[in-house]
Amino acid sequence: MNTLPFRPLRVLSWLMLMGAAPAAHALCVQGLCSCTVTTTSVLFANYNPLAYGNTDSTGTVTVKCGGVAGLLIPFTVAFNQGNGPSISARRLSFGANSLNYNLYIDNTYTTVWGDGTTGTMVGGGLLLDALGLSPGLVYTVYARIPGRQTTVPPGGPYTDSVSVTLTYQ
Repeated sequence: MNTLPFRPLRVLSWLMLMGAAPAAHALCVQGLCSCTVTTTSVLFANYNPLAYGNTDSTGTVTVKCGGVAGLLIPFTVAFNQGNGPSISARRLSFGANSLNYNLYIDNTYTTVWGDGTTGTMVGGGLLLDALGLSPGLVYTVYARIPGRQTTVPPGGPYTDSVSVTLTYQ
C-alpha cells in the first residue's frame, strides 16, 4: 500500500485596523484641540484548520489628543464588523472563502470589541497635551481565530479590514 505523508493545511491571515476621522467635537472647539487614533494591524501566524487550539494575536489602538493643556477630553473607540455580517461574526476572507475570527478588549477573549450596539466600545479620557509630547493611551486589541475550522481551504492570505472610529467631545 502506498501512503502519502500527512501535511496539515496552513492558512496565512492578517487583519488591518484602519483609523477613522473623529466623530464629535463638543468640548474640543475646532482649532483649540484635536484627537487622533493610530493602529497597528493584527498579524496571525499560519492557521492549521486541523488543530484543536485557537490562533491568537494582538494589535494596538493609540489615542492622542492635543490642544489647550489641562482640558480633559472623554472619548470612545469603536470597531465595525469588517467584512463579516456582524460584529459577533467577523470573517477573514480569501476570494469566496472565509475564516471566522473576532476582536476582544480583554486577554480572556470574553468581551467582543464592537460599536456599542453590538459588543463593547472602549472609552477613556485624556488631558490635552499642548506640546504633543504625550504618548497617548495605548489599547491592546486581542484577536482570535477559533480552532478546528476544517472546511477552510488552504491558501491566502485571508484578510479583513475593520474601521476604527474615535468619538470625542
